Parts: sequence; structure tokens; C-alpha cells
Amino acid sequence: METHDDELIHFEVHGAAPLPPATIESHVERDGARIGYSSYGAGPAVILLHGGLGHSGNWGYQVPALLRSGRRVVLIDSRGHGRSSRDARPYSYELMAADVLAVMDELRLDKAAIVGWSDGACIALILAMTVPSRVEGVFFFACNMDPSGTLEFHPTPVIDRCFSRHAADYAALSATPDDFHPFVEAVGLMMRTEPNYDAADLGLIHVPVAIVLGEHDEFIKPDHAEYLARSIPDAQMIYLHGVSHFAPLQRPAEFNAAVVNFLDGIGTRKNEGLRR
Repeated sequence: METHDDELIHFEVHGAAPLPPATIESHVERDGARIGYSSYGAGPAVILLHGGLGHSGNWGYQVPALLRSGRRVVLIDSRGHGRSSRDARPYSYELMAADVLAVMDELRLDKAAIVGWSDGACIALILAMTVPSRVEGVFFFACNMDPSGTLEFHPTPVIDRCFSRHAADYAALSATPDDFHPFVEAVGLMMRTEPNYDAADLGLIHVPVAIVLGEHDEFIKPDHAEYLARSIPDAQMIYLHGVSHFAPLQRPAEFNAAVVNFLDGIGTRKNEGLRR
């Protein structure tokens, strides 16, 4: 029987499940930053992009499931997050999207599916807009694409527990372990003012996309998620029941099933195209 962590009590104390040993673990120097990444397994590539203030270790429940499904899994610590460093320039989603491309180039990945969570979802969709030839599809979980898409912030015990874990992980992983509060301020500024894409921009996306939202998401308006699904050609709208912004941690089996189903659909679509 699956263990749920709906209140993130386990996550606050222990973090996500430990990651398995990596096949490749390294970094790439790019544009004033050192971007850490790791790769696991073999097969069609899927890149997992974590949320703001977190790090790639937050995907500990997802990596084994994706490996079992026969995929190569690539994790990236976003600029300034986890083991990745940054310079003094402001954060931007476009800058972090370019970092992902640099990792793909370093790993010689011509193309990959991308699973993005919160800020990572925004980064993934920017890649789908700007370099569609590199993107097999995007599983877009729990983010906005313009500032109007966010709910008014109300702290909750679940959010507080997640923030506490992020603070502990930052101190343990970062090259600047005492700078958590400036880090939060800098990322927060980006979140308040970006991204800024409109329906015309979204209409230019022509890779498979699933817009996914937890039933009880604390940050994203459901009508914004539905607007994204309407605006992106042929996008799916998926609701995950009983979970919030932290579904990959709260009920990983259900989240993983949705991800694998989406990725399998991309593979089926690709194979049908080859047979025509």
C-alpha cells in the first residue's frame, strides 16, 4: 500500500527518497554559472526540472519509476539551486532554459521529453516555444505563464514544512550556504514579475503538452491552467485529485503514473508518425 505524505511531515524531516547511483554526474560552465546535472539509465531521454527554491534531489520518488519504464533520466539543478552556482545577474526563466540546453549539448542529447514542476514547468514550456526541435513533449505541472495566473499567497503548514526543507537542503548543498535569504529574495522577484507570455505565444507551441494541476494547488489558479490548455494547440488538461502543489512528494505513485502515461503517449504518437 502506498504511503502518502500529504502534509509533507516526512519530507520536512527526511527530504525525498534518496536518488540511485548516477551513470553520469558532472557540471557544465555556462554564462557565469556552474550547472550541476546527473544522468541515470538508458533509453529515451526525459529531463526533470524541479521547482523554485528546491533542487534535483526532490525528484527522488520519480527517478526509479521512470527507470523502470525504460527511460534515461536527466536531473538538472537550476542556476543557483542545489549544487549549481550563479553570478550576480537577476534570475530569469529564459536564462535557466538556456542552461538546460547547455546540459543537453554536453550530454549530446538531440531531443528529450521534459517534466517540469512549478518554475521547472515554465522553463520546459519556454524550451518548447523556442527550440521545439529539441523537445519531445512537456509535462507541465503547477505553474503559470503570466503573473495573473497565481493565487494570492496564504501560508499554510504544508508550505512552511516545504520551505523548512528547502532551507536545510540549501545549507547542505550550496556553494554559498549562508545566503538562503538573499537567494529566496532573488528567486521571489523573478516569480512575482515573470513569466510574461500571452495566448499568441502559447499558440506557437506545437509539441505534445499536458497541463497538470493538483486539485488543491496553493499557488496556481485553476482557470489559468485551463486557459493554458486551451491556448496551446492539442494540449491535455489533467487534474490530480487529493494533492496540491507538492504532488510528486505527497502521492508519488499517482504522479508517476500520470507522467509515464503522458510519455507513453508521446512514444505512441511518434511510432504512428513513423509508420505513415
